[in-house]
Amino acid sequence: MTAMLRVVNRVFLGLVGLVLLALGGSVLAVGLGAPAPSWWIHDSRHDVLLTNAERTRWRDDGWWWPVVIAVLAVLMLLALWRLVAVLRRRRLAEVLVDTGDGEGALLRGRALENALTEEASHIDGVGRAHAHLTGRRSAPAAQVRLALEPHVDPGAALHDLTTGALTHARTSAGLASLPAEVRLRGVKHRAERVS
Repeated sequence: MTAMLRVVNRVFLGLVGLVLLALGGSVLAVGLGAPAPSWWIHDSRHDVLLTNAERTRWRDDGWWWPVVIAVLAVLMLLALWRLVAVLRRRRLAEVLVDTGDGEGALLRGRALENALTEEASHIDGVGRAHAHLTGRRSAPAAQVRLALEPHVDPGAALHDLTTGALTHARTSAGLASLPAEVRLRGVKHRAERVS
């Protein structure tokens, strides 16, 4: 998710939360006996949310309540899906290393990320590097971002990364493969003076 989408997402969720908090607080205040404003939908604390006429308006239509229940169920499932997507950990916590004795060992994902980042940052022409592990602990994948200096050839930097840092990470963790997504971008620099 891009930074702009993250900002829009957070602002939208914040506004929705504030509106829901204001409505809920208003209903609670009126329910506890606070005077209701003139524009409020209920007159007093003893007023019901749905009157008998509103509640039984479409009682004879067999489609009304199943549609209401289905729409509310879909909205609840969408809200739960969003909550799970937000709370799900995107970073791989540990990597399963095959030790050859049938038991295996666990390697902290952060340690492998740090080693991969450190080795990638020492590649000639790389200004900054950042590695991130995703996937399952038995089949991890790497996402690597490299900020390249202006003089470096991107193909050479990518070759050095795959034959160096990624190969070392794969062999040290005893993995059959370590698929990687590499994003390259240039480091911002001042214009050079030509004479």
